[in-house]
Amino acid sequence: MTKTDVLKLLKNTNDYISGQMLCEEFGVSRTAIWKVINQLKEDGYEIESVSNKGYKIINSPDIIKDYEIESNKEFSDGFIAKVEYFDEIDSTNNEAKRQGDDYNSEPKLFITESQTGGRGRRGRNWVSPKGSGIWMSLLFKPDIMPSQASMLTIVAAMAVAAAIKDLLPEADCKIKWPNDIVINERKVCGILTEMSAELEYIHYVVIGIGINVNTTEFPDEIKDIAASIYSLTGVKVNRSQLVVVFSKEFKKFYNIFMVKKDLGDLVNDYDKMLINKGREVSTTGAVAIEGKAVGINSLGELIIKTKDGALESVRAGEVSVRGLYSYV
Repeated sequence: MTKTDVLKLLKNTNDYISGQMLCEEFGVSRTAIWKVINQLKEDGYEIESVSNKGYKIINSPDIIKDYEIESNKEFSDGFIAKVEYFDEIDSTNNEAKRQGDDYNSEPKLFITESQTGGRGRRGRNWVSPKGSGIWMSLLFKPDIMPSQASMLTIVAAMAVAAAIKDLLPEADCKIKWPNDIVINERKVCGILTEMSAELEYIHYVVIGIGINVNTTEFPDEIKDIAASIYSLTGVKVNRSQLVVVFSKEFKKFYNIFMVKKDLGDLVNDYDKMLINKGREVSTTGAVAIEGKAVGINSLGELIIKTKDGALESVRAGEVSVRGLYSYV
């Protein structure tokens, strides 16, 4: 019997569950049940205890521990099979890679309240304060070629954007190509994909996702572009619920991707989420291109129509794309 087991029963009923029923369900003593209930109360769960009736869950705290996520009744509908939680860690991506070579099971999520060494693209530091965001990494072994793995970043971005919209339908949530999630043109989420591979074989893929959910303060160097879901919408989102909905959305988009192992059948859905679409953009990097963003192709490349009418494709990782006059 675990906290997850007890929580599943409490969450999946609207009535009281007797201590005797819990004892019979798990084959343990009333004392064992009482201990788990008290542990859950200490974690912040509001559980009502009534003589001759039993236990009833009234409210759950905003925590992202494994048992809170795995006890969600929708968890089994998603892509993630197992969650490993840390109070604090250097980086969830690092931990996923440490376990990657020896992990041959179903997709696993590593999640933490705080990172001391979170990283964004190009090695930039990712600020990961405690108690307000989602800092997580998804470890799995897709049956694709290494050259196709970068497209999974776009799949993950679509899943995050769709999950936010599922919980907050009124939010102006979009994707800045290729994988920054923005609300009201302010960045709330970054995604970093890494892998271990040989020439024609992937050992594992790790998709690291950092979401500023209920964050209220940001360092000076990023406060002009960074924001949180809460700061932009005024709504505090339950973080574990967002993780569960992300898992469901990722499964949906991933299954579509795996049919052809490209983004061909996801292009239309992605382009609807793409904030750059129809806007003037410019690239920075080895190649400088200015023009209007048309959308993506089946490889996830951004198609830009230049002033002379030519269509140029831009691959993520080679260049960065910004709006001519703003971040997006």
